[in-house]
Amino acid sequence: MATGATTKPLNDQDLRDLGFGAVVSRESQQRLLNRDGTFNVKRTGLGFWSSFSAYHAMLTMPWWEFFGATGVVYLAVNCLFAAAYLACGPDALGSNAAGMERHTYLRAFFFSVQTLSTIGYGQVIPVGTAANAIVTLESLVGLLGFAIITGLLFARFSRPSARMVFSRHALIAPYHDTTALEFRVANGRRNELIQVSATVLFSRFEEVNGTRTRRYYPLELERKGVTFLPLTWTVVHPIDANSPLSGETPQSFVSSYAEILVLLSGFDETFSATVQTRTSYIPQEVLWGYRFANAFVISQSANNKVTVDMRQFDKVEAAQLSLSR
Repeated sequence: MATGATTKPLNDQDLRDLGFGAVVSRESQQRLLNRDGTFNVKRTGLGFWSSFSAYHAMLTMPWWEFFGATGVVYLAVNCLFAAAYLACGPDALGSNAAGMERHTYLRAFFFSVQTLSTIGYGQVIPVGTAANAIVTLESLVGLLGFAIITGLLFARFSRPSARMVFSRHALIAPYHDTTALEFRVANGRRNELIQVSATVLFSRFEEVNGTRTRRYYPLELERKGVTFLPLTWTVVHPIDANSPLSGETPQSFVSSYAEILVLLSGFDETFSATVQTRTSYIPQEVLWGYRFANAFVISQSANNKVTVDMRQFDKVEAAQLSLSR
């Protein structure tokens, strides 16, 4: 590991601003950021209800969990109201439909479904004040419930988010007469992103006053942002004498638990909102002595438009690294 790099590490105040904190910097040797952008953090000690937000959970859970939770709540509410109808007595629900006389709970359940969803086939009717009072309550629950579910569905569909594709590996590749840290990004959707910018940090453990602690270095990029991102963007950090990566080797990356933290932000024209995404690369995801293969194709059958072949997005080629670092 070189000692001549002049880039200053982030101080304690900067670490607090980043949110990692001094304790993590001294002790944690775990990966800070997963490839999907989630943090390797588990919060304990808080009560379930003090940290639980149903609205946040319903917006952020996967789609299959959302529809699964919605279905479970829907069935549970109907089961509860069916039991309430049965509690009103055997004559609380009248029916002129054949085949349900011996299945009183199923009759009450299906009547609850019709009432909650305002279907109302008319084959089962409430009889008496108690049953009609429950119908009144269930009608209100149905109206409010479907309004909430509709709002959640709209919020999930309309919530702006970035689907950026990061290259599988970061590379230490030839760059002019030296080397550079490189990784590729591309927009994973068909919409357009503008004013895309990247922030890259390099993290590693160092001996500071006899204590092994994690330090963070901001990396200067060849280009901090691009105005448009219709194709791919190769983010490049030239490794010169002032770079924190100067003198690093694959072995030093592993021994120092190095990690490259990436934050990407851009303006989504579709939603007219700024979207962000993040990822990181650990030593096992950094290839030394490779360069990215060409992913651009001039299509003769598409009015000479430039085509990005995403099948070539992660493809790399062996390259000879420059020794003048």
